[in-house]
Amino acid sequence: MNDLIILGAGPGGMSAAIYAVRSGLKTLVIEKFMPGGQVLNTADVENYPGFEDPITGYELVTAMEKQVRRLGAEIITADIQSVERDSKEDKMICKDASGNVYEARAVIAATGSRYKRLGVPGEKEYTGKGVSYCATCDGAFFRDKVTAVVGGGNTALDEALFLTRFASKVYLIHRRDKFRASQILVNRVMEHPKIEIVFNSVVTSVNGENKVNSATLKDTVDGSGRDLTIDGIFIFVGYNPVTEMLPDSIKDEWKAIKTDINMGTSIPGLYAAGDIRATSRKQIITAAADGATAAMAAYEYITHEEL
Repeated sequence: MNDLIILGAGPGGMSAAIYAVRSGLKTLVIEKFMPGGQVLNTADVENYPGFEDPITGYELVTAMEKQVRRLGAEIITADIQSVERDSKEDKMICKDASGNVYEARAVIAATGSRYKRLGVPGEKEYTGKGVSYCATCDGAFFRDKVTAVVGGGNTALDEALFLTRFASKVYLIHRRDKFRASQILVNRVMEHPKIEIVFNSVVTSVNGENKVNSATLKDTVDGSGRDLTIDGIFIFVGYNPVTEMLPDSIKDEWKAIKTDINMGTSIPGLYAAGDIRATSRKQIITAAADGATAAMAAYEYITHEEL
């Protein structure tokens, strides 16, 4: 049996693995897809300490993965469906989609989040046909095309700037009259000649014939509508925590995980780190910090010793 199971191999999970292995815990990392999480889709990271120049998300998390493996943590691929505590045996039990069972003294859930959908007509139908949730993945398909980005946070502005490398024009659509992003990004999009900002507007439908050719917008101030001719639309309106496998008793109304200052939940031996936490700032560095904190708390729980 493992001392610790970590669910998810994004920055939070890999940071937890680094601290756990260095503390002497037998650690198993279980990732549904591939190590890296959402950061794999980030073009440039310039707010993670230690790098004078921007580093790609792929480079950053690949270095993290290599560090985790060098230290000796095992990383496997599995789709965990449930996490339960066996109070009689004082252990945590994880079951995957194939029926395999993994046991440990403690579990750190760092399963991250997935992109929110707009939920408007045409979005689902044209996903992969002009609707995308990853400019880094799909931007090159829109060389010399007209695109739109929906959202007003850091991710939306980052992705809009990335799209300017390929697209001839980028509409940046936001439902409010000002952005929620960091000021440095706001300045960059405001000054970029390829970006046209569309404030006080929401997308009510995505339209096309076999592929996207327009989006219908509604003005949030006067209620008027108009069609915007585009070749593609990139949606960045927030995230939903990936917590389906975790007990409902530790979730808030938005399905995020409630934790204390040490990342502990109300279930002994179960911790959470990164984007799935109710108070997460959804930054790479805060996810990594969560992971380190959770690993140290798990060590103390397992060994009854303070680090």
